[in-house]
Order: sequence, then C-alpha cells, then structure tokens
Amino acid sequence: MQFNQATDYAFRVVLYLASLPPGEIVSAQAIASREQIPMRFLQKIMRSLVKAGLILSHRGVAGGFSLAKAPGEISLLNVVEVMEGPVCINRCFVDEDYCTKNWAGHCPVHQALAGIQSTMIRELGRHNFADLANPK
Repeated sequence: MQFNQATDYAFRVVLYLASLPPGEIVSAQAIASREQIPMRFLQKIMRSLVKAGLILSHRGVAGGFSLAKAPGEISLLNVVEVMEGPVCINRCFVDEDYCTKNWAGHCPVHQALAGIQSTMIRELGRHNFADLANPK
C-alpha cells in the first residue's frame, strides 16, 4: 500500500500543528510555506481535515488553523482514513464479487492479507501525533 501525496501532506500539517503550543492558530500561508505544500493543495487538505473534526478553522484577521483535539487523540490511522478512506490492501476485502473465483471466505491469499491488513491498521492506530511531535 502506498499513501497518496495528499496523505503525506496531511501528515505534515497535523505533525506541525501538534508541535505547537495547545490552541495556537497558524495561517494557511505559514503552513504552506513551512511544510512546502502548494497553497491550492493545502486548502483542499485542510477542508478534509476540518470536515473530519481533526483541525479547527478560525476566521478573521488573525484566523488560521489549529488542532481540534489533543495531539495524543489523533493517530496516523485517523489521518489516513480522512484522506484515503478505510485502510484496505486488497479490493476483495470490500467487494467479494471482485474475486473472480469467489474464494473470499477460504482463499489462502485473502486470509494472509487479512492478517497483514489488521496489523497495518493496529500500527497506524497506535502511533499518535503527541508521540510523533515529541519523540523520546
């Protein structure tokens, strides 16, 4: 599985906001400049993160963005699911008709990939932005 560019940028944005003092508001221009994200792309990413409740949008002259939750409450999995949808390493997990042999229930590859997917989801959920912003 390979994350798309928007997900990579979203990781950077959330990590940057997590590294700031709680409640600090940062302009979109400052985020785009610091994280080297094209402004139009950043605006699209921020809309998704705001809609999902991970980021707050603040209007006005001193407006910008801040985290909507404590960094420890936001995991890599949260960001991946916002930007890419549910983690799924093979289409047969969401569409059993995709398997031309109709083996979804007893295919050895399906079963192996199911374990790999479970591990990936667990690991993405285990890593939160408080830990990532303040490595030990």
